[in-house]
Amino acid sequence: MKLKFLLPLIMASAITHPASAEEYVIDTDKAHAFIQFRVQHLGYSWLYGRFNTFSGDFSYDEAKPEQARVRVTIDAASIDSNHAERDKHLRSPDFFDVKQFPQASFESTGYKPLGKEKGRLEGKLTLRGVTKPVTLEVSQVGAGNDPWGGYRRGFHGTTTITMADFGIPTNLGPASEKVELTLSIEGIRK
Repeated sequence: MKLKFLLPLIMASAITHPASAEEYVIDTDKAHAFIQFRVQHLGYSWLYGRFNTFSGDFSYDEAKPEQARVRVTIDAASIDSNHAERDKHLRSPDFFDVKQFPQASFESTGYKPLGKEKGRLEGKLTLRGVTKPVTLEVSQVGAGNDPWGGYRRGFHGTTTITMADFGIPTNLGPASEKVELTLSIEGIRK
């Protein structure tokens, strides 16, 4: 008899508390996430690099992908272009000025699904204390159970920024004004 009265209560609870988006922490501990960049050096070659230390999280609901959210905090001093002297210069006031601006960040403001697990992620990027809107072209890499009993989801996003827009004073010529950024993340469901 008690079940007869509990069933409507359980159903009402499910209706008033619908399933919410899944929450993920970006897997930086096991190096399954990357923030990389490339910029032309004087127009003669490509310089590649990455940020080694960052953290973040995201939420995603397959039924409502337009409500996706991402937050990332980056240790600007962790910049790594595979050359110690160049990295020292990149940390200086000529570029990132990491003593004055130790962190960079990205926080999404909206997501527009474009079909076939692709979308456009709008957000605010902060570098050198300057915050500007950016748009990342995003694709979902995959989602599913991992061998350790967890659940993971991965995305890959790219955007291009202009260094001067973020107050970076060094100008290496027209071919080097823009930087291509890649954010490749794998999240572990909380």
